[in-house]
Amino acid sequence: MKKPRMTSKQIGTLAVDQVYFLLGSLSFAASINLFALPNHIAQSGFSGLSVIVHELFGLPVGMVNLALNIPLFILAFILLGWKFVSKTIWATIELSVVIDLMAKFVTWNYTQDRLLATFCCGALRGFGLALILMRGTTSGGTDIIGWLVRKRWPHISLGRAILAAESLVVLTSAWVFRDISAALYAVIMIFINTKVIDSMLYGLNNGKVFYIFSQDKAEEIARAIIDRVGRGVTLLPGKGVYTGQKREMILCVVHRGEVSPLRRLIKEMDPNSFMVMAEAQEVFGQGFAKDE
Repeated sequence: MKKPRMTSKQIGTLAVDQVYFLLGSLSFAASINLFALPNHIAQSGFSGLSVIVHELFGLPVGMVNLALNIPLFILAFILLGWKFVSKTIWATIELSVVIDLMAKFVTWNYTQDRLLATFCCGALRGFGLALILMRGTTSGGTDIIGWLVRKRWPHISLGRAILAAESLVVLTSAWVFRDISAALYAVIMIFINTKVIDSMLYGLNNGKVFYIFSQDKAEEIARAIIDRVGRGVTLLPGKGVYTGQKREMILCVVHRGEVSPLRRLIKEMDPNSFMVMAEAQEVFGQGFAKDE
């Protein structure tokens, strides 16, 4: 029985995947070879473990990174499926090869300012990881752990899940470098790395959710939000348990730049209102990004 041929759409998807993986691998490899290693900035995740092995035994960082990922590939295959694992293996192999090739052929590195190197390291690392994550896969290591965590708790962002999984490796890296400042710089690097990942994955779609409680001016506030802020609202019936009074709750989602005008409007119309503002990690629909 003949295997079905790939469609032009599938071929195009694979080509786009390859572009993202290559650019992401180059950015990630640059963060390690050009900034982290020459400045003894403690790395995190499996790349950090690979750097530790490199420092102790001199083995290539990329090769060690690939070897360390094999047990996680098996776990991801069981929990996330072959389609996810196949792309992850592809991305991880490409990343590992690029890291070692860059270390071999690119001799330039930056050592003039360790703090500036830390910022560059975090930005390049986050940019590279985000490009790979955008294609629905990971570069292995703690990225897989991040996806596994998010599968169980979807409200946790990938950047924060990865951040939580990397702390122990940072401390170990600092011990290997015999430099406590390596861990302190790593904290800065990871913070920047996390912000870049979250900004690239969620930055265009996030916003703020407002829950507004007004005893007798809910309708007026809702109309004013529509007219003056330009955002849709939803009125939900509610009842105060303590007072027993019925009141309506206003639900509204806005962009970050609309937070201050909305708060001023509410306080202006009802100084006694009760307002809760929460983070909306992703927002899809009219006035925001369209879901794919």
